[in-house]
Amino acid sequence: MKKYNLFKNASYAIEGLFTLLKEKAFLLELSFIIPLLTLLFFLNLTPTQKSIMAMSLFIILITEALNTAVEYVVDLVTNEWHEFAKKAKDTASAAVFLSLVQAAIVWGVNLFFS
Repeated sequence: MKKYNLFKNASYAIEGLFTLLKEKAFLLELSFIIPLLTLLFFLNLTPTQKSIMAMSLFIILITEALNTAVEYVVDLVTNEWHEFAKKAKDTASAAVFLSLVQAAIVWGVNLFFS
């Protein structure tokens, strides 16, 4: 059994972050999320509301990371068009879309009802 190495595993995660920083979709989402996270400091909301709103933004980034991983794996498995490859990529993309909708709802409810 392999010995667990925290620093080596952390280096893999950092490599993954650098990979994501080369992806246009991730950078586009980050360009909206960073200002929104900054805006949270200035909004007159409870710490709980701010935390929920921040988490909703991080869910977008997490989902985009998983979407990117699915795309890489599908591209590794086949270079040819295949219905299942399309469905895998489309479903992962739908997850990103749903995370965006979820964040919009969370932000809308918190801003509208506060």
